[in-house]
Amino acid sequence: MKLPIDKEAGTGGKLIGSRRLRWRGRLSLTWRILAVNILPLVLLGGGVFYLDSYRKQLLSERYKLARIEAQITAEALAGATRQRQEALLVQIGKEQKMRLRMFDAEGLLWADSFALDEPSFKFDDPVAEPFSEDFARMLDRAVDTIVGADPIPDYVEPAEASAESWPELARARQEGISQIQLRDAPDGTPVINAAAPVGLQGATLLTTRNAVDITEAVRSARSTLGMAVFVSLGASILLSLFLARTIVTPLRQLANAAQRVRQGREREVEVPRLPERGDEIGTLARAVSDMTGALRHRIDAVDSFAADVAHEIKNPLASLRSAIESLPRVEDKSLRERLVEVATHDVRRIDRLVTEISDASRIDAEMSRATLERVDLAQLVNAIIGSRLNRAENQGHSIRLKASGRAPIVNGVGTRLERVIENLLDNAVSFSPPDEPIEVSITHHGDRIVLRVIDHGPGIPESEREQVFGRFHSVRPDAEDFGNHSGLGLAIARAIAEAHDGLLVAEARGDGVSGACLRLELPAAR
Repeated sequence: MKLPIDKEAGTGGKLIGSRRLRWRGRLSLTWRILAVNILPLVLLGGGVFYLDSYRKQLLSERYKLARIEAQITAEALAGATRQRQEALLVQIGKEQKMRLRMFDAEGLLWADSFALDEPSFKFDDPVAEPFSEDFARMLDRAVDTIVGADPIPDYVEPAEASAESWPELARARQEGISQIQLRDAPDGTPVINAAAPVGLQGATLLTTRNAVDITEAVRSARSTLGMAVFVSLGASILLSLFLARTIVTPLRQLANAAQRVRQGREREVEVPRLPERGDEIGTLARAVSDMTGALRHRIDAVDSFAADVAHEIKNPLASLRSAIESLPRVEDKSLRERLVEVATHDVRRIDRLVTEISDASRIDAEMSRATLERVDLAQLVNAIIGSRLNRAENQGHSIRLKASGRAPIVNGVGTRLERVIENLLDNAVSFSPPDEPIEVSITHHGDRIVLRVIDHGPGIPESEREQVFGRFHSVRPDAEDFGNHSGLGLAIARAIAEAHDGLLVAEARGDGVSGACLRLELPAAR
């Protein structure tokens, strides 16, 4: 059973994904670094607005204190005379910086500490205060709005000094326990009223405290946090810009250099290597520089290879053309046979050149796609020796293998390593005198495996030991048909060896006997 497919939903998902990719592409690395470093500080700065919980905690503690103070004061006033009560109201008001008022059973005010003596506190006039206080009150209102704080009624002295003007007094008289009411002073500071019954005669006490210290503590904490966030934000921005500069600038330089290299407009584009940097950016810069150098080397190698191919094919083609053009005009049978033989020889030579050139040009591509496997060089050489013996390719030479130590295992492409050994043996067979053996030895040298192919030929002069690995370089014996060799055998062998992280060089025999030694080194498999 097939489930229905929501095509519109699928399309919507693709659109959202593409929009996200476009959004990411619009933000440069500098902005991303800034965003990542600034976002936590912005979240920390948001803590300024959540100081409301700190204020609520302070108010809660002050509510408890105000309730206790009102109850203790009410108990002290309950058993005292009127004169003593007035003295206590004045004394406690001054000591605690509160305003205390007593109401009788009918709710009429009969004693006020502010009327009995000088007021112990007074509200600040917001009009006369400096701008800093106005700004602080504006921040207070902004925080209240953001956190959704409950509105607080304004503190306003009633026109009639009666208990009915204070709801907390009515609740205290009705419930018989102390009550708390929060109001907002004109200057934005909290005013805490506490009402408590006094004795059993229906009298009540109202205490009023202007808790300026709560507002000052909250504003001080907010200022400290704000200053810390501001300083941290500035430092984070500077550090982010510095980090972005150390990352973005070299990356932009590398990108510009790579762009010029890709366009091919500047042959000698200098890709910065940043040798002073030991971090990942420096590693990337040097890798890009090395990659650019390798790319240029391969381009030059392709150009040189194409020129060499054209030059090598041009000679047999010219000879073939001359023989074919001369053939119709020649009447002598023996001469015609000679021309046909020359043409056949040139065709065979061209065919071999094309085959070798095709093989040489595919080495890099094949090695990049090939899967490395464990290869036992000793078994591979034995198999090659047997195969050559069956094909009669040794021209009467015996090939002797001598392997010492543990199994010579390497990681590589078996068919390509076989080609290297075949080419080395072909070279040794070409130069060895008749009936002389060809020696193959395999030894271990540290973490490398060394294979040597040694012949008894004339040897290779020291000045030409590097040239023999050049393309189309061939110095064959006089009696040998040049058409059987393209001059690419050793060049192909070295290219395959280097593709295996190996080495192929020519050297003299170690025993002083005349002959050449071709040494192949490959890393041993782990």
